[in-house]
Amino acid sequence: MTAPTFVFVHGAASNSFTWAPMQRELTLRGHRSLAVDLPGHGFGATFPAAYQTPQDLAALATAPSAMAGIGHADNVAHVLDVVKRVREHGPVILVGHSRGGLTLTGVGNAAPELLDRLVYISAWCCVDDTPAGYQTSAENASTALSGVGGLVAANPAELGALRFNWRTADPALLATLREATLADGTDDEFYGYLNTLEPDESLDAGEERVDAETWGRIPRTYVRLTADRSIPVALQDRFIAEADALTPANRFDVRSLDVSHASVLVRPGEAAALLSSLVQR
Repeated sequence: MTAPTFVFVHGAASNSFTWAPMQRELTLRGHRSLAVDLPGHGFGATFPAAYQTPQDLAALATAPSAMAGIGHADNVAHVLDVVKRVREHGPVILVGHSRGGLTLTGVGNAAPELLDRLVYISAWCCVDDTPAGYQTSAENASTALSGVGGLVAANPAELGALRFNWRTADPALLATLREATLADGTDDEFYGYLNTLEPDESLDAGEERVDAETWGRIPRTYVRLTADRSIPVALQDRFIAEADALTPANRFDVRSLDVSHASVLVRPGEAAALLSSLVQR
């Protein structure tokens, strides 16, 4: 079989389920796809009883997390295994959203021969700096995520993981979160999106940067989300510029959608058409 398979990698506190609308759109266009649950996500995620309503915030802060000890290397190894199996059936287009871009980079660094294209959808693509460095950069200064610290529901150092309370009822916090993730969505879409998120995420984002000799030879596309308030477009553009400077003979194929960070998951029509066009080309 020569038709490519899209392999989707989710972002922070997310899972394969959020890709279902995108997969539906691609299937209707005649494409194959597979969405990955990174380790500790999906049905392997931790949902403490204290997370349910009525919430017990004190208990939520101390309930053990299955995410403790899981890190960037585990994510890369898991996706590498998936890609190897998918590759037996034809070409692979690996797609990542948000924090999922860190895993894309790790897989591209390790096994470029398994990948026919990388697609970063407003996703982290570290070139000249680490994730921590980019977070404190001028290009990230306008991120609305800086105002959602109240979501943190436990001490990360004690828990061994990040834990968020997406079920908060704080109206100010919810308003800021909506601005960050889905400002162009309806109330129902926003709350529906929140209910797909998981409490826990890995503390270890890794410090891996793109490797010009391996990652740098894979055809790649960056989908800029120009209304994104989680990863500002200035930071997205910095990722693109630094990568192109590193491998000028193999530059990003840059596309743009004027939507918010989570809109590509909630309303995937435009993004699916864009991905489909990569196959047609």
